[in-house]
Amino acid sequence: MTTTLSTEPGLAPLSIAKRTFNSRLFVGTGKYDSMDTMRDALDASGTEVITVAVRRERLFNAEGKSLLEYIDTDRYTILPNTAGCFTAEDAVRVARLGRDLLEQLGNKGASWVKLEVLGDKKTLLPDPVGTLEAARELVADGFEVLCYSSDDPISAMRIKDAGVASVMPAGSPIGSGQGILNQNNIVLCLQLLKEGDPDSPVIVDAGVGCASDVALAMELGADGVLLNTAIAHASDPVMMAHAMRKACESGRQSAQAGRIEKRLYATASSPMSGAISYIPGE
Repeated sequence: MTTTLSTEPGLAPLSIAKRTFNSRLFVGTGKYDSMDTMRDALDASGTEVITVAVRRERLFNAEGKSLLEYIDTDRYTILPNTAGCFTAEDAVRVARLGRDLLEQLGNKGASWVKLEVLGDKKTLLPDPVGTLEAARELVADGFEVLCYSSDDPISAMRIKDAGVASVMPAGSPIGSGQGILNQNNIVLCLQLLKEGDPDSPVIVDAGVGCASDVALAMELGADGVLLNTAIAHASDPVMMAHAMRKACESGRQSAQAGRIEKRLYATASSPMSGAISYIPGE
C-alpha cells in the first residue's frame, strides 16, 4: 500500500528504526472483547504500527479464529513485544521468536522489537538492570529496539547509550489509566535524550487513560504515544480510537505551534492604546 506523507502544518512524518510513518500513534492488539472490535479500532486509530505480545498472544482463540485473519500485514508494521518477560534471558528469547514469526509472514517489523523486562507482576514497572542487559544483547544481534523504560532520566539515557532505536518512558504503570503522573520527568527525559541528537525519537508508553493524556504527552514534546488498554477497555473502543487519533495529531500541532508564556497576571486580548475614553458630562 502506498502512503502519502502528510503536508498539514505540524504533522511531518515520524522517522523511527529506519522507517517513516504518518501516524505517531502506536496501538496494541490485546484485551479487546472481540477481534472484530480490534480490527475496527485499529482502523479508526489511523495507526501504522501495531504491537503484538509474542509470549501472550495465541494465533488462534477459543473460537478457532486467528489473529492474523484480522490484521492486514501489508498495511501494518507489526511491532512484536516481550510483554510478560521478567528476565533479560527470557526477553531475548521471545524477541528472537517474534523475529522468526514475522520473517515467515514477510512483515516489515521482523527486525523490530518492543523490549519489556518487567520487575514484578504487581506494578509491571521495568527492571532497569535486566532491561539494559537485554537491550545490549538485542542491539548486538541486529534488532532495532524500541525500549520500555521508567520515567527516570538517567535510566533512559543508559538505555539510549546501549544503541536502541527509541526509548519509551512510561507515563504511569501499564494499563493503569493514570495518564502522565510526572510531567517534569518526561520533560527531563526528552531534554536529555535529545541533547545533541534532536531527531532521536522518544515515545511515551503506558498508562494512558483518555485522549487528553495523549494530547498532553505530545504537547510535552514526545514524538509519539503507544497505548492499548485505553482503547481496548473503553466503553466504545472504536470511538475512543478516533479520539486518540485526533488527540495525537492536535497535541503534535500544539507543540509545534509553540504555546504562549504563562504569566501571573492577565493580559488583555486587545491593546489599551487608542481605546475610546468616556468623559462624564460629554
